[in-house]
Amino acid sequence: MVDLDKALATQLANIQQRTGKSLEELARIIRESGLTKHGELVSMLKSTLGMGHGDANTLVHVVEKGAATSAAPAGGSASGGVAADAGADAGADAGADAGADAGADAAGVEVGLNMKGVSATDRLEALPAGQMCQYKVRLTDVAQVDAELRGWLEQAFAAAG
Repeated sequence: MVDLDKALATQLANIQQRTGKSLEELARIIRESGLTKHGELVSMLKSTLGMGHGDANTLVHVVEKGAATSAAPAGGSASGGVAADAGADAGADAGADAGADAGADAAGVEVGLNMKGVSATDRLEALPAGQMCQYKVRLTDVAQVDAELRGWLEQAFAAAG
């Protein structure tokens, strides 16, 4: 299992433990809510189950992916349309509480950063106010994980406390 897959499996197991509900039960709550927009679903989970933003966001991503797999996290079930290894896109927000998050798509990875006193560049894109992160960096090759990116990550991590 890839490190991101392990992180996602751990996060999903923690969600189950904190809510006292299986992934199948949580997926059913999401599907039966009647809500269709991602943000509405996240808000609903936060208000009805007391979930943190990162956990609610991850859970909605996993349920939206809906691809059942055989790699269910500990204590969970991969049935009911819940993907246990939805990948970096679903598990990305696990790092949001540390000041950085990453999302994946077919063409690369976006790393979201929260930090102050940094000017945007061609590489470090400032995001509109109200977003989860203040900046993002798009990566299309592992070679782009360089000293500059590591510096921004360290700054975001330090700012997170």
